Amino acid sequence: MPISIYQASVPVFVRGLSTLATLLDKADAHAQAQGLDPATLVQARLAEDMYPLAGQIQRASDTSKFAVQRLSGVAAPAFPDTETTLDELRNRLAQTISYIKSVAPEKFDGAESRSISIKLGTLQPSFNGSSYLFTFALPNFYFHLVTAYDLLRHAGVKIGKLDYLGPYPGA
Repeated sequence: MPISIYQASVPVFVRGLSTLATLLDKADAHAQAQGLDPATLVQARLAEDMYPLAGQIQRASDTSKFAVQRLSGVAAPAFPDTETTLDELRNRLAQTISYIKSVAPEKFDGAESRSISIKLGTLQPSFNGSSYLFTFALPNFYFHLVTAYDLLRHAGVKIGKLDYLGPYPGA
């Protein structure tokens, strides 16, 4: 039985966003235990030309919600990228998850062949729905998820591979 675009996107995005929320909880606990200002974690970056943690969370949110919008045709909410605290970032993740979960599976019917064009700077690539999901949206989403993980790990937050992988059946 083939897997649907819905099955390959919605549960994957929800799981990844939930993992990010858990990582932010651990970052908050770390900041409290170490007497750190959580804002230092929110603004932490791996390299000067990379987004800070807040930007990584915002891009993961945008990548997932806009993928769902493009694949389903259901308009995604707009978020202004103004989050400056761990609580605000957790709220953004919760709002993104709520939107994604609200989109009915049947809205994805035919999404694999839907024509999708996006703008990336001066580029404007076009995809069919399957190609968009598997060669752009999912890799881009995971890039920002793992970069957020790496930022927190580099900042000393006690997280490991199982925190990145998140809960799994039987755990």
